[in-house]
Amino acid sequence: MNLVVVGAGVIGLSCAWRAAAAGHAVTVLDPAPASGASWVAGGMLAPVTEAWPGEEHLLDLGVESVRRWPGFAADLTAAAGLPAGLRTEGTVVAATGAGDRAELDALAAYLTRLGRAVDRLSGRELRRLEPALGPDVRGGLSVPGDLAVDNRVLLAALRAAGERVGVRFVERAAETVLDDGTRVTGVRLDGDVVETDAVLVSAGAHSASLHPALDGLVRPVKGEILRLAHRTGAFPPPSRTVRALVDGRPVYAVPRDAGGLVVGATQAETGFDTDVTVGGVRDLLRDAERVLPGIAEYALVESAAGLRPGSLDNLPLIGGLGPEGLLAATGHGRNGMLLAPVTADAVVALLRGDAVPGQAKAADPGRFATARTSRR
Repeated sequence: MNLVVVGAGVIGLSCAWRAAAAGHAVTVLDPAPASGASWVAGGMLAPVTEAWPGEEHLLDLGVESVRRWPGFAADLTAAAGLPAGLRTEGTVVAATGAGDRAELDALAAYLTRLGRAVDRLSGRELRRLEPALGPDVRGGLSVPGDLAVDNRVLLAALRAAGERVGVRFVERAAETVLDDGTRVTGVRLDGDVVETDAVLVSAGAHSASLHPALDGLVRPVKGEILRLAHRTGAFPPPSRTVRALVDGRPVYAVPRDAGGLVVGATQAETGFDTDVTVGGVRDLLRDAERVLPGIAEYALVESAAGLRPGSLDNLPLIGGLGPEGLLAATGHGRNGMLLAPVTADAVVALLRGDAVPGQAKAADPGRFATARTSRR
């Protein structure tokens, strides 16, 4: 089968690699592969510590995907000849004030009710695990099963693996997906048409404009991040991912090799604005320093903003969109890195004509078609 993948972020690249390895002829369309939200991501693989009441389907999908991550990373390293960037040190969640501790206690109780227990620790116990945590940290959780990945290492490996199995990259922007009412016929770009048997829309926050079936289902959610670098004489960075609540505000710090640290992330619905704001930088540094005081001596080496592809219910859209041959893998929000393995496996299953993995069934885009019909 000839497959065109529109979008070369982590989802598009993962699906393209796996589909080509399964024997499909794959072309990827993207004017700037491995950029956008995937390039500025924190890289947390954290289904448990991002769990939220009412999002049980997303938790189940994330837990299944993080279970697949070690095998996915091993396959990718073998296919690309490059590291995949997986970090297995785990995650700690820190709380500063009494209100933050109460919120984490509620999260722990919720997870326990779902059969996903976490370890509750005092501030002193957390500092034994991570000496970089400061005295403002009063307690928190240890979640060794929530992992992380270096997003930029991962993206390089995915592109290399795709190229090795014959994925063709065309660095041009797709305008719209074409169909004759019953099946896909191709993709229009800059006046030209690329004919194909199937199209996978994985263009992140820009997906909604590519076909009417996605109209209103995916929107941009802006997130700002900072990249810091350890300097000689400064306190060493944490070895684990640190998530924290600081007076009710979430912040995270994800380690990188050679003393790097990614701090994030703001969240704002401001359309396709990707400016980094003074207030965003100030807030991230203020809250991160409360949790990790040693970062005051680090170098600030980068600030950036990306557009997460948000969906209406925070679940991604993985599945068919109506016309035969039209598939979606988009709307992953803050979970693109986490859900790459399970999404790629689901897309390959769909291309074979098989059912998607059990946990991915809840992400079928048809759930929105049903809701639209019921409102008419």
